[in-house]
This record gives sequence, C-alpha cells and structure tokens, in this order.
Amino acid sequence: MLDTPEAVVEALRENHDRPHGLARTVTAEELVEAAEPFDKPDVVVTALLELMTAYEFTGEHRKSPVVFARLLRLWETVPESFSEWEAHQVFWRFKWVTTSLLQVPDVPLATVRGWIDRMRGFYEAAEHGMQPVAAMRYHVAAHTGLGPQDAYDLWVTRPRTELSDCEACEIRYLAGHQVTVGDDAAALEVWHPVLSGASGCSEEPQMSQARALLPLLRLGRADEARSHHLTGYRRVRGNPGMQAEVGLHLEFCALSRNEGRGLEILAENRPLFEATGAPLDRLGFLTGVEVLLARLAEDGHTGTPVAGPPGRSWTALELLAHVRSEAEKLVSAFDARNGTPAVGERRHARLAQRPLLDEPLPLGLRTAVTRTPAAAPPAAAVRGTAVELPDDFVSLVREARRMTTEGHPGSIRVWTRVTERLADGSGAHEGSLGPADLLEAELAEHRARLHAHDDGRRTDSVAELRRAAELFTGLGMPWHALSARARALAWSTIPDTGDAAPESARSELDEVLREAQRLLAEVPLSGEPVGEEGTAFGSEVGSERELEYLALLFSCAYAAHQDVLRELPEASDLVLERFEDATRRLRSEAERLGMPHQVANARQFVGELAARRGELDRAEEEMRAALKDVAEAGRPWRATRPLAMLGQILLSKDEPAEAAEVLHQAIVEAVRHDDTEFPMAATYSLVGHAAAHSGDFAGAVRHLTEAATRYDQESAFDDATEARLQLADVLARGGQQADAVAVLESVLSDEAAGSLDERLRAQARLTLARGLRELSEYLASAEEFLRLADAVAGWEDDPAIQTLVAAEAAIALAMADRWDAAATAYERAVAAHAVAANPSLITHMMCEFARLAMLARGTDGVDEALGHLARADAVVAAVPEDTETFTTWYESGTVHYRRARVLAEAERFPEALTQAEAAVAAHEQGGEHGEVPRAEAVRVAALIEGNGLERYDDAVVRLTAAARRCRHAGLTEAAEILDALREDYLTRQGA
Repeated sequence: MLDTPEAVVEALRENHDRPHGLARTVTAEELVEAAEPFDKPDVVVTALLELMTAYEFTGEHRKSPVVFARLLRLWETVPESFSEWEAHQVFWRFKWVTTSLLQVPDVPLATVRGWIDRMRGFYEAAEHGMQPVAAMRYHVAAHTGLGPQDAYDLWVTRPRTELSDCEACEIRYLAGHQVTVGDDAAALEVWHPVLSGASGCSEEPQMSQARALLPLLRLGRADEARSHHLTGYRRVRGNPGMQAEVGLHLEFCALSRNEGRGLEILAENRPLFEATGAPLDRLGFLTGVEVLLARLAEDGHTGTPVAGPPGRSWTALELLAHVRSEAEKLVSAFDARNGTPAVGERRHARLAQRPLLDEPLPLGLRTAVTRTPAAAPPAAAVRGTAVELPDDFVSLVREARRMTTEGHPGSIRVWTRVTERLADGSGAHEGSLGPADLLEAELAEHRARLHAHDDGRRTDSVAELRRAAELFTGLGMPWHALSARARALAWSTIPDTGDAAPESARSELDEVLREAQRLLAEVPLSGEPVGEEGTAFGSEVGSERELEYLALLFSCAYAAHQDVLRELPEASDLVLERFEDATRRLRSEAERLGMPHQVANARQFVGELAARRGELDRAEEEMRAALKDVAEAGRPWRATRPLAMLGQILLSKDEPAEAAEVLHQAIVEAVRHDDTEFPMAATYSLVGHAAAHSGDFAGAVRHLTEAATRYDQESAFDDATEARLQLADVLARGGQQADAVAVLESVLSDEAAGSLDERLRAQARLTLARGLRELSEYLASAEEFLRLADAVAGWEDDPAIQTLVAAEAAIALAMADRWDAAATAYERAVAAHAVAANPSLITHMMCEFARLAMLARGTDGVDEALGHLARADAVVAAVPEDTETFTTWYESGTVHYRRARVLAEAERFPEALTQAEAAVAAHEQGGEHGEVPRAEAVRVAALIEGNGLERYDDAVVRLTAAARRCRHAGLTEAAEILDALREDYLTRQGA
C-alpha cells in the first residue's frame, strides 16, 4: 500500500534495484502518480528522477524532456526539496535532455539549440565550467554536419569539469569523431582505455565495442573484433535503449560474412522493431537490419524466412522492403528538421559498404542458420597451385590423369570438373581419350574417393571401386583392376562399410596378392616411363604397373593396419605379424622400385601404430624419416599427413610449441596443394590445443574457433561442441570470461543443446553457470545451476555430481539474493554430501554463506554466519584422518579465516584475533602449498591487531616476519602487500 510518503520512498528504493526494462519503467510511472497527492515535493523529486532514469536507459527519449521540465519547475520553486545529490543531477541531466531532443525529428533544431542556451545559463549562474555545454554543441554539429570540426575543437580544448560526461562516454565520442574523419587507427588508440577494460560505466564498454567492430576489422584486427562482438552483443541484446548498438552488431555480421549469426541476432531482438521512443537510435537499428538483408538478397537468399516485426511471417525480401521504407521516412524527417542531408548520407554510406573479408570470420559460435557457401567458379585456378583448369575438354581429362598419376590431391577438383562438363553437355568423350570404359572406370575411382571419408557412404565407395575393377579387367588392364579390387577390399575392413567381414576381405586380399605374383612372373616390372597421356588406352606401360603394384601393397598394409587397430590395446601376435609383413613388403618393394613416397606410407603405418602403443620416440623417428622420403620423391603434397601425425606425437611428448609449428605447416601444405581430403577441422583443433599448452592464448583462440566453424560445415556437431568447450576453457583461463560465456550460450542454445550427449551438455552448462557467476550475473548463473540440477537428478551412477551441483547452485542463489531458494539448495547439498561426500565443496559453500550473510545483513547476520561456520567445523571434523583427497589443513584454515573476518566485522576483536591465528597455524601445516593462504591470514590478523585493538607494535612485528617469509618463498606480491600495511602502521605510530 502506497498510502504514506515513506511507503513511496521504500517502493522507489526497491524499483531502483530492479534491472532496466518495461516493468521498472511502468512502476516508476506509477510511483510518480503515487507521490503527487502528498504535500512532499522532495518525494516527487526523487520519483521524477527515478522515472527519468528509467526512460533514459530504455530508449524512451520522447518522454524524458517532459519529466525534466517538471523537475526544473520544482527546482525553481522549492530548491530546498533537492538533496545535494539530486541538485547535482539537475545540472547533470541537462545533457540527457539535449541528446534526447536531438533523437526526435519532430523537435525543431531551434528548440534543441535553445535548450543548450538555457543549459549554459544555468551553468553560468552556478559558476560551472562550460566544457559540457561545448560537448552538447558538438553533438548537434556532428548530427547535422554543420561545422563539426570547429565544434569539436571548441569542445576538446576546454578542461573537463565535474559535470563533464564520464571519461568512458567521453572517450566514445572522441573516438567516434576520429572514425568519422576516416582515421580508424587514431580512433582505436583513443578507445583503448575503454576497450581494454581500464575505463567503463553503465553504458561502457558495450556502446564502444559496437562502434569499434568495423574499424578493427578494417585494420585487420579480426581477433579483437571477434572478441568485442561476443562480449559486447551479450550486453546489448534485447535492450531497447541499445537498439542502435544491436544494429551495429548486425552490420558487423553482414560485413564479416556471418549472415547466419546476423539472422539469429535479428530473431533474438524482434521486439526492437516496436521500440519507437528513440527515433535516431531506431534508424541506426533499421539500417543495420537493412545492411544484413541487402547482403542476403545480393547472395540470392531473398526467400529466406527472417524475423521481423511481430504479427506476421517475413522473407528477407519482404522485410528488406519494409525496413527500407521505414528508414527512408525517418531519414527524410531528420534531414528536413536539420536542413542538411547529413543523416541520409551517413545511412547511405553504411549501405554502400562491401564485405571486409573474403571468407566468413570464424566467431566460435554454434550458429543454427548456416550461410550457403558460394559456388566454386568454373574453370578457376586450382587453389594454392599454379595449375589452371583448361577449357578444352580433352586437355581437362589429360590434366586429371596426369595429376592422378602424380598422386596430387588437386586431381579431385579436376575430376569433379570433368564430371560437371559431362553432366551439362559441355564435354563429350572423344577417341583421343581412349575407350569410353576407361574414362568411366576413372570416374568410378573418383566417385569412390569422394565418398571414402564419409562414414555413411563408404559402402558406395567400395561399390564404385568394384565397378572400376570390372571395367579395367574388360579393358585388359590387370594391374589397374587388381589395385582397384585391393582398395575395395581394404575399405571393406572398416567396420561401418557393412560389407565383407574382415576375415573374408583378408582372404580375398591374399588372393589378389597371389594374382599379382602370377602377373609379375609373366611380365616383370620394367620401370618404363609413363607417357604424356598418363595411360596407354587399354594397355599398361611399365611405370604405371609399378604404381598400381605398390598401390596394391599399400592397400594390403592398410587392411593389416585396420586389423591391428581393431584389437588394440592388446593386438594378437598373429595380427601384429601380418601387419609387420605387409608394411615391410610395401617398404622394401617401394625402395627397390625407387618410389620413396610409398616408403613414406609404410613408415606412417609403423609410426602411427608405435604412437598408439606409447612408443613415442620410435613414432617420431618414423614420421621424420617419412617426411624425408616425401621430400626425396618430389611430391610435397604428400607431406600433410606425416606432418599432422608428427604434430600429434609431439603433443603427446609435451612439446606443444614445436607441435603447433608442425601442425600449422601441415595446414599450409594442404591449402597450397588443394588437399580437400585433409582433416582440416581436426588439425585446427590440435593446433589450438598445442597453442594453449605453449602459452599462445591468441593462437589457441583463433585455431579452436576455426576448428569449431569447420566442424559445423562438416555437420560434425559433437566434435564442434568439444572444440567450443575447449575454446571456452581457453578464453576463461585467458581472462576473457565474457567471451567464454558467449561461446557456451551458443553451445546450449535450444537447437544446439538438443543434439548433445547429456554428459557433454551437463559439462557445458556447469562451465556456463560458473562463468556467469564470475561475471557477477548471479541470477543467470543460479538459473543455469538449477537447470543443471534438473538434468542430473536421475544420474544414480554419479551421486557426487548431485552434491556439486546443489552446493554451487546454493551459492549462486545466495549471491543473486534469492535466499529462500538458496536455503533449500543448501540443505539439498548437505543431504547429498551424506550420500556422496565432498567435504571441500561443502565447507566452501558454508564459508561462502557466512560471507554472504554478513554482506547482506551486516552485523545482524553474525549469528547466522557463525552458525554456518560451526556446521563447516563439523564437516571437517567428520572426515577420516587418512582421507587422501582431503586437505584438512586447508579447509580448517579457511573456516578459521572466515570466522575471524565475521568476528572482526562484529567488533569482537579478541575472538577474531584468536581465529586469525588459528588460521595461520592451520595453513602452516600445508608447507609450501599453504604459504599463500597463510600470508592472507597473517594480513587479517595484523589488521585486527592494528585497526581493531590498536596494538600497532605487535602488528608491525607480525607483518615484518611474514613479509620476510613470503620473499623467501618467492611470493613477491604477497610480501609487497604486507610491507605496505606495515608502512601504514609505522606512519600511524609516528603520528
């Protein structure tokens, strides 16, 4: 009941603590009405200021000046009703009104300028400096385009005053001016304190982050742009007071070729289409939407369903037309009001921008809407090589055959082009290409290769190879036929082919080998060179027979390798012997025939098996030798796989820096030689892992982000999630907790989370909940912990997780000031601890509740806090002494430390000192591991002695000894903290 002024004031206080939004704004309006009947202008002043704040931070700029006008009337009639803070706010909020009036095109420019003149008069009368007035004149000039540079100079040359905008906001305007004049580098230098986190406020850094995205991208600082998009967008999404910033994030998505991400942002911010209280910011939002939709339309996605104003369904083309119409109306209104084309010119400049990158910038997010990749240009150069695809069909086929003979991975793209030419009728078989069945056999081999790495289509690959073998047999090309048969049988040994059983395939491979031996007896390998055509049209020349013979031996080694992998970690002697025989035969024959690339293949089989069996030195030796063989063969494109394997081996040997270098080299070679079969996503993931372990934080983020994006493109969503979880961990450990949270939120989005393994999903939610807590988003953290608690409730095989989740949920709920729910979770955690003990976690929870009770209730919370600590003592005492996983000294010391803090706040200093000294003694038992918490306990003991008991001499002695001990233990920072307190006490003694 708001029947007294005191009740209204209490309601105003409660409303002020609510987050900005419609509910807070509506309540603020109601409280102004409730305050008016009382003859208490001071209450009305407070209510009007609260309402104006609500309007300012929810984008209701049309209404804000009306409220301020009422405040000014009260200021002029009953100035004594304003507290000192409220009086300051009157002068401060003149600036709010100026910018609000500028937002509304219905307000004449003369009115805006007249308001600034009135502001100047108020400031002069109160003897305030004129810098804020000059700032307002600059905003008008920048908006209208009338003399912005002169206005800028008049503003920045004046000294700041207590009524100047906060430094973070002023930096935003200063940097924005540099962007406007075209100096991105200068702008980012100005922005540095805000973007680095050194300066901030309620509106920063999120407003600057949105504005800095394109300057960063234009200067090639893509990693920073990615980070500021991830963290900045989370702060502005769904906020009507930040709709212009949402528009800038949409623009960034379009120009970084992340249209799918842009569509998700559009869907998340659909209510902003109805936010009309700040027309200039609305224009900024609509323009960002238009940039995104124009990119989609240009790429041919006009029919794509998109989120527009509520009430109907929209396609990209329909929403584009609607947004364009709305934006043009606003532009016309602003330019008519201003008498200049400045607003329209800025909008058209944004719309004229082209994408700043050739490929999408990997963001590390799981995006539900995937951008359709552009089609490969016909007859284009093979990426990374000097080979161009000829227009002449005969030449195209000959090029495909040449590259196939060389084993060049780029042959896949060339054969794909041959297939396309045959399909569209622009290519036809000619007699100069040999028999038609020859080309069909080669195309069957190509199709088999395309599907070889697709688990769901490997059976198709086997069928294509068998078809090729039949065709080669009919052509009188026995070696080609045997090689194709051997590959089909080798691939049949992979479990998911659903084809012949491994034993059957092995038996048939033995028959293929015997047939090869019969052929060798009839016609020994001669070593004749391969002709220009790459094949002799239905016959086989010498070197081709050698290549196919070694390819056959490779297939035998591959099948034997599969047999060993199937039985690891304890492979039978028979299988190992077969593997050793197959790889030895491949290597010796390759050496005899002078084919070092097949020697390299044999070494790779041996090296990989050695790595799997933990023989890392031998594995490394084989891979390095394989790389030398590849170099000798003059086929650098074959280096990608041994490089990738070597990188993994080096990672296993804890040599991450070299591993990262080797893995990166593998990626470079794969790109250079157009190796579309190379596992790019997995290798990027390994590079990220290696970079993280070698301390290259930026490199780890970049490569894990790339890995996740590529896994998405391959529809390998579980692998993408694993990469994102690792990425989030790296980001969090690198101090970019907000980035980590953004990544985890994308992993747990409704569509993404549904396909995840429940354990993986639970791990992601736990990490997200902890990350939100680190960001002080306590309510959101608590909600995630509660979702996690529901998810793991039925995990009877893992009761320990129940204890963990309940305890952490309790802490998060208490931090979010949800004490009833926190108490329930607290008791649930204690009950879970009785089933699956986790004393460290439970004592931490109890100590946190003691701390939070004092924080929330001050000295009124002392008894409650001490009660929690008594329960913590009981938990520690109940742990058996021989429990290896529990450090009694640490937990006991922590409880004593927290009790000392509680008693000190209650001014029970003698008891507090006893507890602090008990904490010191407990941590003493931890040896070197206890030095850091021991030093903190000493600091608190000294504070109690000095500040509480005024025993400065004792405190100085204690601090001197402790600082000396810290320096001896290498804890320089701790020693400096203790020394600083010691010097303070010495100064007090001297005074």
